[in-house]
This record gives sequence, C-alpha cells and structure tokens, in this order.
Amino acid sequence: YLGYILLYFGLVVILFARFTRFDSLKKQLDVARSRKTKLVTSLLILISLSLNAQGFGVHSSSDSDIERIDSILVKNIASKEQADKFGRLVIQDLGGRMMPINTYSSELLRKLSKKDHYSQFDSNQVYLSMQESPLLWYSVPLIFLKSKKADSIRSIIGVPKDLKHASLVDFFTPTGEYKLGPYLEEAYRAAVPNAFQKEFRETDQRVNLLYNAVNGTTLKIFPLPKDENNTWISPSENRHTEVVFIDSLYSNFIKTGFKAYLIMLNEGKTTGGYKKADDILNAITDTQNRYGSEVMLSDNKIDAEILYNKYDIFKSLFSWYLYISTILFIALIVQIFNRNRVINSIVTFSKYITYLLFGIHALGLIARWYISGHAPWSDGYESMIYVAWATMLFGIYFGKKSDLTLASTTFVTSMILMIAHWSWMDPAIANLVPVLDSYWLMIHVAVIVGSYGPFTISMILGIVSLILMILANKRNKEILGINIKELVLINEMSMTIGLVMLTIGNFLGGMWANESWGRYWGWDPKETWALISIMVYAFVLHMRLIPGLKSNF
Repeated sequence: YLGYILLYFGLVVILFARFTRFDSLKKQLDVARSRKTKLVTSLLILISLSLNAQGFGVHSSSDSDIERIDSILVKNIASKEQADKFGRLVIQDLGGRMMPINTYSSELLRKLSKKDHYSQFDSNQVYLSMQESPLLWYSVPLIFLKSKKADSIRSIIGVPKDLKHASLVDFFTPTGEYKLGPYLEEAYRAAVPNAFQKEFRETDQRVNLLYNAVNGTTLKIFPLPKDENNTWISPSENRHTEVVFIDSLYSNFIKTGFKAYLIMLNEGKTTGGYKKADDILNAITDTQNRYGSEVMLSDNKIDAEILYNKYDIFKSLFSWYLYISTILFIALIVQIFNRNRVINSIVTFSKYITYLLFGIHALGLIARWYISGHAPWSDGYESMIYVAWATMLFGIYFGKKSDLTLASTTFVTSMILMIAHWSWMDPAIANLVPVLDSYWLMIHVAVIVGSYGPFTISMILGIVSLILMILANKRNKEILGINIKELVLINEMSMTIGLVMLTIGNFLGGMWANESWGRYWGWDPKETWALISIMVYAFVLHMRLIPGLKSNF
C-alpha cells in the first residue's frame, strides 16, 4: 500500500510540477493562444441542430373506448392535491428500498408505459386510483409494446399492429387464461434469449407488475414490528397470511385502515371535505414511525426525493446543454467574421449559462447522493450522469484556454445525458448490493469513472481536429494550423489527466479487491480491460517519442 501511495503521489505531481511534459504542454498552449486568430469550425453543429426529442404516444384500436375510460377517470380520480398527500406516504419496494409513494408510482408507470403519467393524470393520481378502482385499470392501455419486436405478441393477444400500449384485459381470455402462458416457459428457459424471447419476458414482467399493482400487493406501507429484516407488508398480504407476532389492534388497523382511507377519500369527493381522509393518512404515518423507525424516512428526505422527482434535473439538462452548446457554436463562428460587442456578449453569456448548468448538474448529483445514501455512481445510469459531470468539469477547466473546447464538451455532455435516458437505462434509485456497500465504492469508482471525462474530451477534440485537417487548404492552412495545434495540445493534456486518473483508479481497485476478496488481481474482464485501456492510452501519449509518429495527426 505504501508503494501504491508513492505511485499516486508521483502521478499527481507530474500534473503540477515544473519542467514536466504537462508543464511544457501548458506553456506551448499559451504560445499558441497568443498567436491565435479566432476561428471556430465544427460540423457538430449540424448534428446538434438535427436532434429532436421524441416521445411515445398511446394509440388504441378503439379511440372511443379510451375516451370513455378517460371520462370515467376524470369523474372518479382523486384531485392532484389529495394525490400529492398520498404520494408522501412511505412505501417499501420489492428490493427493500424505502421511498415516497411519489417515487414508486413514477417508477411503476415508467416501467409499464415508458411514461411517468397517464393522459392528464400524474403518477400519484394513477396509483391511488388503482387502489380505489382496480377493475377499471384492467381496461386502461398502459402496457408498452415495442414497435416491431412485439408484433408476435400483438397477434397472440389479438390487438392491432399499430397499437403501442395494451391493457391488462388484452392478455387474458374470457375464461381467465393467460394468453402468453404457453410461450413463457421456452422464453425463460433460454440461456441466451433472442430478441423475441426477451420481448416476451419484458412484456410478461410488465403484465405481472400491473396485475400486482391493481391488486394492492405492492402497497407495502405497514411495517412488521420486531422484524429483523425490517419487512413491510400491504393490507392484502395481511388478509391472506397469518401474521402471528402482530398485536390484534395493529393487525386490525392493517386490514381496515387503508380501506377506511379510501372510503373517506371517496366521501370527500362528494362533500368537498377531506379531513377524515387526512387523519387516517396521518395515522398510517404514525404507525410507520412507531413500528418501522429503523428504516423510516425523515420528512426532509421525503421532501428532497419528491422535489428531485418533480424537476427530473438530469433529463432536463440534456436539452439545456444542447441548446447552449448550439448557441455558443454559432456565436463563435459569427465572431470569426464579425467581432463586435453583441457577439462577444453572446459568447460570454453562453459561457456563464454553461457554468450555471454545471452547478445545477452538481446539485443534482448531491441530491441523489443524499436521497440514496450512497455515492451516485453505483449503477449504469448513475455512472452515465457522473461521467457527464466529470466531462463537463474538465471541459470547463480546458475551456478557459479554448472556447471551442468548452462548446464541444458541452455538446458531448448533452449526448451522454441523452444516452442515459434511453429506454434501456433505469434511472431508479436502488439499494446497494452488499459488495458495493463500501467506502471503496466512493474512492475507486469515483476516480476510475471520473477518468472517462477527460478521455471523452480527448475523443471529441480528436474528431474536431481531424475535421479541421480535412478542411485545411492553401488559403486557410496557417489559420487552421494554429487552431489544430491548440486542440492537439489540449487533447494531450486531457489524455494525460485521464491516464493518471485511470491508473490510480485501477490500483485503488486492486486495494478494494484485496480488502473484499483477499486478492489484488483476478484477471476478470473489468480488470483486464482497465489494464488494456491504460496500455493503449499510454502508447498514444508516448508516440511523440517515435520519429515517424510525431505529427499532429
């Protein structure tokens, strides 16, 4: 470990000490900037201008049926104000994580329909309505079907090929038989399922998810007292299972309390008074604090999570980063031909807005850390939003020396966030698996994943440099040469920082492995490819020592 620490110290020092290669690059960059004639040319603008957000629509074989269902919902569904109160109630999901119902209902709808609302109703209203009128939701088209891969499923359940969302009742025959049943054994038995088998699995999971939701088995709002695993149950579970270690009064409240709340809520829709319903909600919260205090969320955490869900910062940042990078690109191009106060002000304004968005990005990560209780880089989605933040961090650092670098980095950050919100990424906050529940997660993963930021900057600057090389001719060779030189220097500096972080992170991973499993290295895929990555980037950085590979290209 002492040897590792000396290695870390030596690697970090080369980024700050005088007379190092990194110091030489900084001096060369200052010289290049002093000679630089402002010129910004990037084909990435065309890409960014052509990107449009796309959404999913609900198309039914009978629009009149949808309109009829919606009209029934409008008359019977709870008001947003009452649903929001219900959304503050704490629930335990299947993985054991405690969360407000607001979070659970939002995740439920996203998994079912790829949206976090239905028609004009938000997720709180939808989930509360499922408890009030479960039979109604058998006919609501909520289950998402993919465009082409689910055509076989559409033919099996007997719905039109252009239908994007099916209802629960579509999956059952009039006698109650499950239409997908005969096909699931093969789909789940396959060691490596094909695309159609995967679609059968996913659709079956959505059907089960909706079925359990409308039947109330997912409403785990009542803690079992003196339970070692801090298990919470739903009213329906208490009705169907004998829980012998609950006192009779509390057991009776579990059976009847939530049902009484629904009755009082329905009464309030007629009278306009919801005091009785609110009192029962408060009583449920009191029992949660009394019997589930070890895992019960504080009011501050509930407020923070609901606020986090409301603004969905990372999804919004994708668009904001994209817009501001486009504006900055255009302003920089215009600045080449017409340098005036207005254009200069737009460039400056765009840069400050970028800094503001970066600050919001950081606040989002801090909020997720506070809500989840662990560092926000423990799964695929969190890694993506953290890499986007790290990319932007180093983009701002290098952007002080090159406006083009800042614009390029902002664009790439928006692309990373866009990918993070594709359908195959799950933004849900989850509990950590035991092996990841370690301070090593915060240290090792933060460093090694953070290295992807400067590497991403190197990648995008490499692309822009190659584009400038292609555009170079006799007339603009000198002007573009200065810009290319500037980008090449920043590229190498960024790659150096990335290599330092990747190397330190890899050795930290060895320390984590030693602490967890008693061995430093096991040649598993992650370890092996981290080593290969180090060797590749180290070779690229040292190609300058080979005479035939010294050129900018």
